[in-house]
Amino acid sequence: MSDCIFCRIVRGEIPSKKVYEDEHVFAFHDINPVAPVHVLVVPKVHVDSMAHLDEEHEAAMGRLMVAAGRIAREQGCTDGFRTIVNTGRVGLQEVYHLHLHIVGGPNPLPPMLKR
Repeated sequence: MSDCIFCRIVRGEIPSKKVYEDEHVFAFHDINPVAPVHVLVVPKVHVDSMAHLDEEHEAAMGRLMVAAGRIAREQGCTDGFRTIVNTGRVGLQEVYHLHLHIVGGPNPLPPMLKR
């Protein structure tokens, strides 16, 4: 998708603070971090959301998950971190290009959902 902001970041049309790239995924610092570590990991191929995945995306999504752990460790999250994939309207997805948030830092994170 040519006008997707994350596709444009992957293509280098919009600057980002890149932390990782391989043939399947691209990772960069979030411009509005919610924690000391807040990195977005996106597949290079455009997929609207997790609800739109199918078998053709297995290699990219497997790489995305493996890269997420590596990136978190490299960013200093050696005692844990949170991964978040918001999906669709109900999941509060803001950018419709599948992306995984890596969120962490030196202190425990607050609860995700209020009870």
